[in-house]
Amino acid sequence: MSSADEPRDVRVLLVEDHDMVAEALQLALDRADGITVVGRARSRAEAVPHAIEHAPDVVVLDRRLADGDALGVIAQLAAGDARVLVLTGDATPAVAVQVAKAGGAGLLLKSAQLGVLERAVRDVAAGAVVFDPELLPGVLHQLTGRGPGGGAALTARERETLDLLAEGATTDEIGRRLGVSRNTTRNHVQRVLEKLGARSKLEAVAVARREGLIG
Repeated sequence: MSSADEPRDVRVLLVEDHDMVAEALQLALDRADGITVVGRARSRAEAVPHAIEHAPDVVVLDRRLADGDALGVIAQLAAGDARVLVLTGDATPAVAVQVAKAGGAGLLLKSAQLGVLERAVRDVAAGAVVFDPELLPGVLHQLTGRGPGGGAALTARERETLDLLAEGATTDEIGRRLGVSRNTTRNHVQRVLEKLGARSKLEAVAVARREGLIG
């Protein structure tokens, strides 16, 4: 494979005003394969010009910055090609709805493990919408008023796939544990998402937990 055919790293701009937090996030993301932190802003005022300068794929945005609530700049950051993933110390479904309505691609609690953040950055860069599982049911209800209720339609193999997704297994891991090919695994995952009305693996797990399909 030539270098021109190799997938490009996900470019991330960090917007965080606490140096220790920013350094920890940058270290974790830079260590992750396929992710590169291309810049950092410390305020709402810096966020938009930094996004223009660095052209990130994903902006990891701390909700509370020294110069105010960062939700107010989501629309500007999302106006270009960047996808915005908000981090917050505490949140409610109502805040998550504000993020979604402003054009944000997701909201995670700062208490989430760094591995969860890495996966969220990849998912958001790929076009998914990622909200903390504890917040997602409320977001879906407030935005759509719908309840998926698709658990009864899942086949036995799709339920196995869902259980493995809930454990955090990757597509390759699911394939190995089920003894099926990567393409077959992808098909199982896609059908689980479709039947649960989910747009990402994290959303599928959250919906399944709400519906009582998994513990």
